[in-house]
Amino acid sequence: MVELSDGTPTAPPGADARAAVHSLTRISRILERSIPELSLADFRVLSAVAEGEARASRLAQRLALGKPAISSTVDSLVRRGLLRREAHDTDQRAVDLVLTAAGDAARTAAENELAVVVTALAAGTDDPHAVLAALAALGDEIERRQASFAAARQTFDAVTDSTVAATEAAR
Repeated sequence: MVELSDGTPTAPPGADARAAVHSLTRISRILERSIPELSLADFRVLSAVAEGEARASRLAQRLALGKPAISSTVDSLVRRGLLRREAHDTDQRAVDLVLTAAGDAARTAAENELAVVVTALAAGTDDPHAVLAALAALGDEIERRQASFAAARQTFDAVTDSTVAATEAAR
């Protein structure tokens, strides 16, 4: 049995769900090739920073990437002048990520190119507007799911940290 995000049990995935998986994996490759100046990881990081995500650790959680992957992507984007690091206003230990003008231009150009590709692919379906609306709704659900996973991870980390601290204090 599989559960929907609301906990409703469903039958095992059918042919449409499996076909959707294959479609999504194929479109990811098409999208990767559509923006040669950025990787999809670069685009995702630039987009998240443009939406206000300023800390690398939160980017890693939001984008479901490991900290080494985020670090290397951020380093690359900084070297290329698309992001810059700034000292945080109130926390001297923290560094905020800021989109540069070149980074915003690259992100906007990539987003427009990707939208053209997705629109062209949707145009070949019976109901292009429904396909685009469904993909947009899927994106919203992905954001909700990632936020839920991030919250659960923070709770787990907090419990683990307090358990370790209590164990060490008991020694």
